[in-house]
Amino acid sequence: MTKYLEVLTPQNCQIIFIDQQPQMAFGVQSIDRQVLKNNVVGLAKAAKIFGIPTTITTVETTSFSGHTYPELLAVFPQNKILERTSMNSWDDQNVREALAANGRKKVVVSGLWTEVCNTTFALCAMLEGDYEIYMVADASGGTSVDAHKYAMDRMVQAGVVPVTWQQVLLEWQRDWARRDTYDAVMGLVKEHSGAYGMGVDYAYTMVHGAPERVTHGERIGPRPAKA
Repeated sequence: MTKYLEVLTPQNCQIIFIDQQPQMAFGVQSIDRQVLKNNVVGLAKAAKIFGIPTTITTVETTSFSGHTYPELLAVFPQNKILERTSMNSWDDQNVREALAANGRKKVVVSGLWTEVCNTTFALCAMLEGDYEIYMVADASGGTSVDAHKYAMDRMVQAGVVPVTWQQVLLEWQRDWARRDTYDAVMGLVKEHSGAYGMGVDYAYTMVHGAPERVTHGERIGPRPAKA
């Protein structure tokens, strides 16, 4: 369909973070949990750079799931946190109204768990809200590799578009000539993009002669020890 041929832009989409909470993360077995949190926070910072309307929703915070990652909340200190009882975010009217108020039909989703909260939200939002869902596979997690995989398969069969967090970031940037976001994106890449970020640091300092990103103590040596 034509709508799926459209790339994501800062103007045509919004993002929702579903239940990025410690007790939910404890059950994740489909991805290393530290990698998961890195990807979630990287995605959040990308959304902040590009001014993407952002919704944060939680489930049973005080009775079970715990508080949303502080690293995620630090990116959006002014955002309201929409608390629910339902595993399906679509069942909560505050969530529906927040999405509708943003006025964008393309919804980027990062959540826990893939096979429950993500899947039910995606299917219902598509069926009842006519939204287009872009599921960030590596900023979401399931209770097993199979649980995550088959939930993603089910959603893709229903029309959900699978993406990764860095793919979304670079789709929003699109052109390195867009200097208003270039430096922020490069800073984000260095911090959260693993080997890609290391390569950027290397190229900047060793190829282009840029200063190191941090100040540090004096470099001493080498001083071969006497035999």
